[in-house]
Amino acid sequence: MCKTKTIHIITGLNNGGAEGVLYRLCKYDSSFKHIVISLTDEGKYGPLLEKEGIEVHCLNLPAGKVSLSALWRLYQLLRKNKPDRVQTWMYHADLIGGVVAKVAGVKQIYWNVRHTTLEPGKSKRSTIWVAKSCAFVSGWIPKKIVYCAHEAKAVHEALGYKQGKAKIIGNGYDLTQFSIDNGLKTTFRAEMGLSDDENLIGMVGRYDPQKDHASLITALSLVKKAAFNFKLVLIGKDLEANNQVLLNHIRDNQLTENVVLLGQRTDIPTVMNGLDLHVLSSSFGEGFPNVLAEAMACGTPCVTTDVGDACIIVGETGWVVPPKDPQALANAIMKVLDEKQTNYQAWQKRKEACRNRIVENFSIENMIDGYHQVWFNQ
Repeated sequence: MCKTKTIHIITGLNNGGAEGVLYRLCKYDSSFKHIVISLTDEGKYGPLLEKEGIEVHCLNLPAGKVSLSALWRLYQLLRKNKPDRVQTWMYHADLIGGVVAKVAGVKQIYWNVRHTTLEPGKSKRSTIWVAKSCAFVSGWIPKKIVYCAHEAKAVHEALGYKQGKAKIIGNGYDLTQFSIDNGLKTTFRAEMGLSDDENLIGMVGRYDPQKDHASLITALSLVKKAAFNFKLVLIGKDLEANNQVLLNHIRDNQLTENVVLLGQRTDIPTVMNGLDLHVLSSSFGEGFPNVLAEAMACGTPCVTTDVGDACIIVGETGWVVPPKDPQALANAIMKVLDEKQTNYQAWQKRKEACRNRIVENFSIENMIDGYHQVWFNQ
């Protein structure tokens, strides 16, 4: 039987949450023939998609620019492949890909919105302009709009996105890759020079104002003053020894001996298994924070600020505190460490509950089923 064809148009294929979701969807959904078109280059995920047998095309648009030749090539690709549907990803692809697909005669066009915060001073002016342009044509182009989080839906419908078209689909994860693995735990802790009973806290996320590492460092200085022993590992882009601003903040809070900067890593399941606690200290900008689900799938409890759909991911398994409140963050971290040290049975039940929540709600199968419902339930 000939499979129906889905063309995905995405702004780029670099290392990001939307790109990762697209990769997993194409890799694990064998019900359709998937083709991916990047408005820019192949990034990280282009070669990975091709390795899975997914056809990838790159239009190589320069950042912030549109060329008529690239638009014409996109139009030709759509006319040549005659997709049953087009699924676009992120603002620029929603607008450019949506308009070109409409002109090319595609009847079933679906958008995918991955942002939550759209505020001057926090989001780029060009991004806000494109989002507002999408809002203006949202009643005309897409049949449905997929939002990664409830918060994203609320923010964008307030901006003017057409109501009645929304479908919220949480991210889905390969739970064979992200799973409880004591061998990985031992490996990571040996690398850190820690025994199993020493407290290891971590945060995975690039160095960026929205991640608010400053509040995390301030909070942990309070935890240290309360006589809790711990190590903190920070993992992500620019979290390295040459980050003088961060190093100064760590030193000023007397945490030099407590904090290890590991930079970018590819062995995230190993990291998540090695941690006792994963903390997300973001102050804005999160939609559906992948790191929370990835940690929980490995049986690692989380403390998170109340950003995006973090509270929906964590549920009753962890702790949610207000953004930019180091004292509240510190109090939650101390509760975690106290439970780990004084109530072994409750701690083990919490770790199991973390894993079970992701299995029951955020498996790759659940995510694929969500997209199928959008594409078939008109």
